[in-house]
Amino acid sequence: MASSTPLRSQKAVTAATAKQQMLRQLICSDAPEQALRYCGYRVIAGVDEVGRGALFGPVVAAAVILPERIKGLATAGLKDSKQLLRKDRERLERRIRKVALAVSVAEVDAETIDRINIYQATRVAMLAAVRGLPIEPDHLLIDAMRIDHPCRQTKLIYGDSLSLSIAAASVIAKVHRDALMREMDSLHPGYGLASHKGYGTPEHRRALTALGPSALHRRTFAPVRAVDPDAAIEDLVSGELFDMDLEEGAAAWAND
Repeated sequence: MASSTPLRSQKAVTAATAKQQMLRQLICSDAPEQALRYCGYRVIAGVDEVGRGALFGPVVAAAVILPERIKGLATAGLKDSKQLLRKDRERLERRIRKVALAVSVAEVDAETIDRINIYQATRVAMLAAVRGLPIEPDHLLIDAMRIDHPCRQTKLIYGDSLSLSIAAASVIAKVHRDALMREMDSLHPGYGLASHKGYGTPEHRRALTALGPSALHRRTFAPVRAVDPDAAIEDLVSGELFDMDLEEGAAAWAND
């Protein structure tokens, strides 16, 4: 009788790989949009972002309003932009812009991300994208978030793998940001931005160690802060001021 392979000898599957395998099994369709239309909504905007986890550059959001009859985009392979090859994303981006009723893109820069944090910056970018639409939507389909907009909203987990409108926004945003990163590569050479698009790849981290962060790196992100000489000075000064506050507080308590 053949023996089974021990579990410990089987190739380990990382959490990221398991998630990608799960996402590939999801079906991207207009079912969420059709459900909303059944409830009476007619102008539905899909909203998504890209660049949230990058170490460099802006977070980019897009909002897209598709017409009711969008079956062709599903058969054309529209889905989450991260699961598409560059040539397929760019082909679909052109098609989306051709058939969409409205498209809007917005950016929030690295300085603002550092000031208000990436979560809030993402919400700001999404809000700006929705406000930039030339047509007023009556419902928003948003990938896993809500924004400060009076329009009715549905937060859809894994929305860019389930909703054609959100997937369209994902493609529009990623093609825009990738093109921006290729432009930034010539302005900030040495980091490899054209290849990794600002994400924390080993190549990017090695370049950060060798060159230090540029003006457009997100300095509050740990891999950037770790090699930022200004951050070390800030930590030193902040630590000394904190110690001074403790000493003053102790003295005040003792004399109370």
